[in-house]
Amino acid sequence: MRELDETAGGGPIGARLAAWRRHRELTGGDLASRTGLGLDYLAGLETGREWVDRRGPLAALTAALRLDVADLTGQPYPPRGEEHATVRAVAFHLRRRLVRPHPGTAPLVLLEELAAQIRAAADAEAAGDEHRLALALPDLIEAADCALATAVGPGRGEAVRLRVAAHVLSAGLLRRLGYKDLAWMLLHRARPGIREPLPVLVEEIRLLIDLGLPEYALARAERAEDAGADWELPTLAAVAQAMAGRRPEAERLLTTAAERAADARESALVIAARAAVAAEVGDAAEAADHVRAVDHAALDGAHRSSLLVAAAAAEARQDRADQAAVRLVEADAAAPLRLRLDPFARDLVAALTDRTTDHTAAVRDLAERAGLR
Repeated sequence: MRELDETAGGGPIGARLAAWRRHRELTGGDLASRTGLGLDYLAGLETGREWVDRRGPLAALTAALRLDVADLTGQPYPPRGEEHATVRAVAFHLRRRLVRPHPGTAPLVLLEELAAQIRAAADAEAAGDEHRLALALPDLIEAADCALATAVGPGRGEAVRLRVAAHVLSAGLLRRLGYKDLAWMLLHRARPGIREPLPVLVEEIRLLIDLGLPEYALARAERAEDAGADWELPTLAAVAQAMAGRRPEAERLLTTAAERAADARESALVIAARAAVAAEVGDAAEAADHVRAVDHAALDGAHRSSLLVAAAAAEARQDRADQAAVRLVEADAAAPLRLRLDPFARDLVAALTDRTTDHTAAVRDLAERAGLR
């Protein structure tokens, strides 16, 4: 187990893959047979020539090695810098909140004030400002619980909605940090009754996708359709279908999403999902075309950063390391901590460190700040 302990930090996925394969006493050929992935690709991962930028192969590797996704990604990552440490600490605050019994009495919370707090937290999430979001969450969860405990009459329905929103925001941050078990517990706690609200179901689908469980995500998506479908649901289902290797089904879902999109932002996010699906099935050139078609001005900081990471991956897959480095630097500028918590972005940063010619210093700086060097 010593080798596993030494690779437990925030380094590339390939290093942990090699350690786990040896721990399971498997050859490279055994792993290739179990996953359907090429032996050259697997060898490249373990030696640092390759990197992981697709959910499907990561899910196949974790299933073959009988692991959780976090065992290969290394999440949650060791804190790097004061803001990352603060965000990590919020996870412990939320864990205590989950196990602490409700007080017998709760202070009165004005629903208008709680709604304003939730809007501010949602704005922080949209901007990709994980630090500002994290600082708001413990008090937000506390206030939302108190609001529900004291609400009566017509205001109770609004209190339920606001409490759901607070829990979904918290679960999203925990998921991105890598505390997926805590995220699941918060989502379970958010359910006000038998009927599951659409925001909870959508966040559960995101969580199942991140856990490498596309079939479970698709089953959840079917239930979410009954709860009131929107444009976002079919885009997530499309990614899950692409993870499972079903491109035609993914394309049909993206067509549905495009028909449901109501404004420029939603249309841009559907095109971004098309890029994600193309990348997931291994078509880097098509993914790059979709990225170029997106109206970047219509996106907030978090989605713009994710799109730029997808652009970087597409450039790197087409042997354009310097262009990929530029996109990663732009993604870091859009949402710094969001990028450094993304396992695929981190793997790409590590892979590009020695591949760039014009932007070596910038990529190495990103790697240093992410704890990859």
